[in-house]
Amino acid sequence: MRNTEREIKDREEIVSIIKEAKVCRVAFAAGNNPYIVPMNFGYKDNCLYFHGATEGKKLDYIHQNNEVCFEIDVNDEIVKATDRLCSWTTKYRSVIGFGKASIIENWREKSSALNIITQHYGANPYDFSEKDVERLSIIKIEISSMTGKKEGYPR
Repeated sequence: MRNTEREIKDREEIVSIIKEAKVCRVAFAAGNNPYIVPMNFGYKDNCLYFHGATEGKKLDYIHQNNEVCFEIDVNDEIVKATDRLCSWTTKYRSVIGFGKASIIENWREKSSALNIITQHYGANPYDFSEKDVERLSIIKIEISSMTGKKEGYPR
């Protein structure tokens, strides 16, 4: 990290950013083609979970290359300078990480992952039916590394 004074070293603070965020952007790559998608998500035990259609570009990319990168940010705000336009900055807290994506096939594991996702947004646990679960895919990212960064917040 170039600006080491902005680095968040406390793992609990990094996890708090993940838990506060509403959107996670996941970058996939196949060959020379990158593909980034903002998605709703859930987090538990160093893994991210996402739901989506049972076919599409995300799944195609995972089958070709399961290495992914993700980005999460919260509390972003433009801070305008009074003297020069070039002195503006941004206040933020963010996490960037890497991991391996997989597609969960077992309906019980998919149901559990759906509850992780919905609870992230404040829902109570729910008993999903097999029919509910079979009509969608669940992507799991096992996080291999992540770093946090902030600007405009106490160090």
